Amino acid sequence: MSARPSRRPSPGRRPASGRRPASGRRPAPGPYLLIAPAVLGMLYLLLYPFGRALLISFQDFRLRELIRGEAKFVGLRNYQTLLSDPRFWDVVRRTFLFMAVNAAAIMLLATLVALMIERLGRVGRAVVLGSLVLVWAVPVVAATTVFQWLFHSEFGIVNETLTDLGLSSFEGYTWLADGPAAFTILVALIVWQSVPFAAITLYSALTTVPGELHESARLDGAGAWTLFRSVTFPLVRPIFMLVLSLEVIWTFKAFVQIWVMTRGGPGDATTILPVYAVQTALANQRYDLGSAASMVTVLLMSGVLVLYFRRLFRQEGDHP
Repeated sequence: MSARPSRRPSPGRRPASGRRPASGRRPAPGPYLLIAPAVLGMLYLLLYPFGRALLISFQDFRLRELIRGEAKFVGLRNYQTLLSDPRFWDVVRRTFLFMAVNAAAIMLLATLVALMIERLGRVGRAVVLGSLVLVWAVPVVAATTVFQWLFHSEFGIVNETLTDLGLSSFEGYTWLADGPAAFTILVALIVWQSVPFAAITLYSALTTVPGELHESARLDGAGAWTLFRSVTFPLVRPIFMLVLSLEVIWTFKAFVQIWVMTRGGPGDATTILPVYAVQTALANQRYDLGSAASMVTVLLMSGVLVLYFRRLFRQEGDHP
């Protein structure tokens, strides 16, 4: 009895189950539909204010136009007015100084704290990490208010402590009325708020460095500095550079701390670009110049980051 030949589907015929092969399956739209409201909402909240500010920067937009809702285009006149103002360039220089001082102090202290955490025992590590998280969790306005009271001329603990140590000149000293002192206090505040995130992130990167490399380097006679420079830092450099770029962004656009504590004063001693933009828009009712200052701030920050990432990628290419 001959065997019955099996029926094979022709190459052009689909299987009886009606399913497509896995390689030709299209992704289901369900996940995209689920995240679409969040993505659209985020794009609206980010792009609409930016587009509106960009539009206002090319208009003659003051209090009258804000009430009436009509404004005429003036082209680049607002930018010409802004760039020809000597006070604006003083603010730009102060902004870059403020950014450089904060970023350098944050990265130095965060690196030292991360190295210290790595060498602590389990209990000490838990205490330090918990303290950093608590500091990081303090709201910005609350931390700024605490610093205001610390340096208060009559009730501040800093003046009282310095006076008790015999420095009678600090009795009733108004820290926030002195330009360099106010600048230093704001730097200390922002560094205090930013170090926890940077230190925890760098410590997480340090935990990925194999201990065998450290042991081999110590056997070769490498000291602590040589060990960090030649072994540890090359391995954690991508995370280090990422944290540095985030700190540059955050300090470049610092506003809340300065506005709550000094509002840019005394004089212009603590006025940086975000504060200058708000001062121009609110105090002078020049919303067009304030928007132009905001756009210039975005361009400057983007230029700094582009140059920074180009250098970073060039270094990564030189050191595979």
